[in-house]
Amino acid sequence: MEKFLLPIQLRWADIDANFHVRHSVYYDWAAMCRMEFLRTKGLGEGVFHQLQIGPILFREESRFKRELQMGDSVSIDLQLLAARRDFSRWTIQHHIYKNTETLAAILTVDGAFLDTRLRKLATPPALASDTFGAMPLAEGFTWSN
Repeated sequence: MEKFLLPIQLRWADIDANFHVRHSVYYDWAAMCRMEFLRTKGLGEGVFHQLQIGPILFREESRFKRELQMGDSVSIDLQLLAARRDFSRWTIQHHIYKNTETLAAILTVDGAFLDTRLRKLATPPALASDTFGAMPLAEGFTWSN
């Protein structure tokens, strides 16, 4: 599967009192990356609304490796790290890069799909499963139970 890499526009509002990127901004970038990937594959917010499902997260974890400051170029990728075969549960890993090659952070999220009408966890329909199946696989990808 082709790598998905999203360039990030670093904004002044992303900077904290120590003159580097605030920790919570990394989570926002990861969410934006996931939604942009899904949207480019035809699974945008409107489709989620029609299907009455949506992705939810159980866990978010960050490991910060290098500082990001104003003037750095920033990009983020996503890779499927683990999933059930029906994609009802999944783990996605993001790598945030500084100035093209320096790994600045690794974010990992565990998630599932929510039936937005019943407010219960759901097995996604074929379109969602196919879209997640098109996600680049991480080194060490595993199928889970």
